[in-house]
Amino acid sequence: MKKHDNSRREFLRLAALGTAALGLGTTGKLFAGKPEGYTEIRPSGSKSVMDLACEPLETVRIAVIGLGMRGEDAVRRLLQLEGVRFNAVCDLVPAFVQEANNKITKAGHKPAAEYTGETDWMKVCERDDIDLVYNCTPWYLHTPIAIHAMKHGKHAALEVPAAMTMEECWQLVDTAEETQRHCMMLENCCYDFFELATLNMARNDVFGEILHAEGAYIHDLRSLKFLKQNDGGYYNFWRLEYSKKHNGNLYPTHGLGPIAQIMGINRGDRFDYLTSMSTKQAGLSLYAEDKFGAGSPEALAEYKLGDMNTTLIRTVNGRTLMVQHDTTSPRPYDRLHLISGTKGMARKWPRPAIALEPNAHQFLKPEAYDQLIAQYEHPLVKQIGEKAKKVGGHGGMDFIMDYRLIYCLRNGLPLDQDVYDAAAWSCIVPLSEQSVNQRSGSVDIPDFTRGAWKTAQPWPVVTVEG
Repeated sequence: MKKHDNSRREFLRLAALGTAALGLGTTGKLFAGKPEGYTEIRPSGSKSVMDLACEPLETVRIAVIGLGMRGEDAVRRLLQLEGVRFNAVCDLVPAFVQEANNKITKAGHKPAAEYTGETDWMKVCERDDIDLVYNCTPWYLHTPIAIHAMKHGKHAALEVPAAMTMEECWQLVDTAEETQRHCMMLENCCYDFFELATLNMARNDVFGEILHAEGAYIHDLRSLKFLKQNDGGYYNFWRLEYSKKHNGNLYPTHGLGPIAQIMGINRGDRFDYLTSMSTKQAGLSLYAEDKFGAGSPEALAEYKLGDMNTTLIRTVNGRTLMVQHDTTSPRPYDRLHLISGTKGMARKWPRPAIALEPNAHQFLKPEAYDQLIAQYEHPLVKQIGEKAKKVGGHGGMDFIMDYRLIYCLRNGLPLDQDVYDAAAWSCIVPLSEQSVNQRSGSVDIPDFTRGAWKTAQPWPVVTVEG
């Protein structure tokens, strides 16, 4: 009983941290680069989880927490995989839970236990018949749920970003190292077909030494931010609340993740420092005025998030990355995905294009481009790409991500993304805000691997089997 009480107290502390990230209930500095009590010296009794391999699981017993926008589709995709069982589904909206269970039983599985209480996610993490907690909740619950899951012996898969404060980043790392459980951020863009092809090219030296890369999340979400949940919007307008409270790159990992893997970040190189700058805010106010009226509460509200944020990162090995964030401008969707090396470059948006020596002053013509893409098509795409397209999920990359996660768990393999990636990619959220608030001053990025990056090998060109 005492252990249970301690667990509840830990929940209250972690939930408060989540509220702090949203800016609703605490004062003081939320975004200190090295929070008090967290250092790059590993706590006694813990050990690195670089290339962590855990016991194989013949059947991965899954609990999905958060069944709204991302969670509902995750259930559908995971049902297409062998060796999975759904033992729990959890959401505050009972209709979402029932719909998830309808999918599960329709696919021939036994119904999962249903949870709809505000703190029921804790009960889910504490069950003894769960191996993987698949977390698709709002941002402020990503870290608390992942930590509670790992502390109760579960592997954690959590949506992006994995953490919203530096303290949360270190909590994820410390907990994974203490418990020796997997903690994978579900960065699906790492499995996009073009991103995988350019990874394969980079590993085969097509671009030479990669010196610079650019990624972004440019996605017009104005209407979605103001939409009620019953109409398909965010629970309690949580994304809009972040736009009111914070200014920086709030969602860096879609653009950052794939190029970080290509560059071998945390494996042979690491982020060193960043500087960040935001434009003024205009888009949300203009949209609210047009939709709700000039005198409406929506139009009169103060929004801190600048329309465009640009963050520049330099690595220890002297390479640079530019990461942008804009969810309020009338622009087509864009992740950039640009990599530039000593032999050439590639970019995905607005249309895929590659330029190589000795004629790098112009892009490859369509026939040459198609031949190169075919030559370096990633093994994952070759082997399961067609099924991925049929299952869907952002063109198939979501399914490949889920396939790899479950395959690695079932075969006792290291995951494609680990807790160090989750922390390093997510820490751009608080550190970019810290830089913006310091007139774009330079901010150090900690070494979450605690030195393991120096000898770790970059993510290889994996196949379905390994």
